[in-house]
Amino acid sequence: MRGDGVTAGDRASPRWKLWSLPARVRLLVLGADLLAFGVLVLAAGETPTPPEWASAGWLAAAALLHLHASHLIERRRRDRSGSPYVDLCSVWIFAGAVVLPLLLELALVAVIYGHRWVLVNRFDAVRPPHRTVFTAATLALAATAASAVLRLSGTHEHLARLGDGFRPGWADLAAVLAAGAVQWGVNTALVGTVIAWTVPAGNPRRLLGTASDNLLELSQLALGVFVALALLWWPPAALLMIVPTYALHQCVQLDQFKLAARTDPRTGLLNAIAWQEQAEHALERARAARGRIGVLMIDLDWFKRINDTHGHPVGDDVLAEVATALTKAVRRGDTVGRYGGEEFAVLLPDVDEAEVRAIAERIRLRIRSLRITTPSGEPVTLSATIGAALDPEVPEAGLDGVIRAADNALYAGKKAGRDRVALAAL
Repeated sequence: MRGDGVTAGDRASPRWKLWSLPARVRLLVLGADLLAFGVLVLAAGETPTPPEWASAGWLAAAALLHLHASHLIERRRRDRSGSPYVDLCSVWIFAGAVVLPLLLELALVAVIYGHRWVLVNRFDAVRPPHRTVFTAATLALAATAASAVLRLSGTHEHLARLGDGFRPGWADLAAVLAAGAVQWGVNTALVGTVIAWTVPAGNPRRLLGTASDNLLELSQLALGVFVALALLWWPPAALLMIVPTYALHQCVQLDQFKLAARTDPRTGLLNAIAWQEQAEHALERARAARGRIGVLMIDLDWFKRINDTHGHPVGDDVLAEVATALTKAVRRGDTVGRYGGEEFAVLLPDVDEAEVRAIAERIRLRIRSLRITTPSGEPVTLSATIGAALDPEVPEAGLDGVIRAADNALYAGKKAGRDRVALAAL
């Protein structure tokens, strides 16, 4: 769920980190919390019917059972990958938006995240209480918006008549889809804004989520519709939806384990093993097609001095910024990886010598132009030396030979004074 991906102030030292956030982020977080509380006060005038209370009870029971069932999966996944906790609670929250009055829907969100705090977050040293409150507030506001769409369209009333033999039409389906889109949009806008204001500029997908993130959210909303139909038809059947939701959790775990096995955690790039595997396949294809392929080995100059002078956290920030610069400097279809330490590797399919030089020089200048400062405001001077090799021009055979040729060129560039591009002898 996007709400769980909030990274506001993660690196601040105090456990209660709200007051260390930038002013506009603090205003947004507190504003969302107060707005959600205001909506709850307005909804308090509702008087739910006994069947609605019963539906809310079944839904809360299913959500809490699911949280307990998935807790072991999440502990195991987080211990191995260090990624944020995934709860998949959109399944139950969207179902509530479809069938419950607003008061009970907001109470459901409070119950879910209050229980999650007791189960998980109070033991999490890096998650201060305001983040859990903000997550609950964003979901409460998103669910309120989704519920408003269903009520204004009349779909909420239509679905309540299912037991009387009424059959919803295509307009009702369109309203449910619109409600799901609104819930996703409100949640993503709030969380994305906090991320945009607290994380240095980088890949915009961090704001909107990756394709996998959004497919996961879509899957939750779709399951939520079926949970809602179960509640309207035969409420105990909602408990059966714990099984597919748990299975979806397992799929998330497997997918993230596969990704973690191929990805460098500090930069998000391919790790050395994954990059080499991809490069082997690309080299085979290039040779079969009698094409040429380039390899760049990039080493940050005097990187140890950065770690020694400013500390390893600043060094990690530098690596992340360089990784972003690399992905922006290469072409679509090129493969970037972190090869180890402060060394990066780039695979360039279908290139000639002039293109290899041009891409390498573009990378060198982009790294040189990075403006990185320490938490105390000191600038970090950065440059890189790049060794390049072109297959089949280099005499060495196989990928290891091309990498060795690029490495030799890299060390020649270091000896010649650093901050330069050196091409392997052809």
